[in-house]
Amino acid sequence: MEELLELRSYIEQGRTADALFIVDELTEMAKEDKINKIESFMVILLMHLIKSHAEQKMTSSWQRSVRFAVHEIQKSNKRRESGGFYLEESQLEEHLAEQIPFALREAAIEAFGGAYTHKQIASMIDIETIKQQALHYILHGIPEDDE
Repeated sequence: MEELLELRSYIEQGRTADALFIVDELTEMAKEDKINKIESFMVILLMHLIKSHAEQKMTSSWQRSVRFAVHEIQKSNKRRESGGFYLEESQLEEHLAEQIPFALREAAIEAFGGAYTHKQIASMIDIETIKQQALHYILHGIPEDDE
């Protein structure tokens, strides 16, 4: 809110360069918020895919969580006014990779009733396959036969 008041003041004073600097800061802050939201849903998506691959099953609850996470990632990633996306495919893949360690730790708490560490869970799965599955779901949606 403080930035908006400062922006207004700069505009009223004709300080265009200062006003544009504030606009750039606000734009960057908004983008960072979008990316943080996307990353949060990536963790949920990856966590459920990791559990599914480790336990070799997919519960209806996990399916709902996967669908919801994919929906929220797709919705958050889409630029409303200008079209396009906040994160392109290569950036999505990079951000997915960054979320894997946290998602593994969270999945280990839930998979097999918490009986295995995140390192043990990691040894049970092919994380690259999971990352590619998650990326495919984000880019193309979830095929009906996967639901």
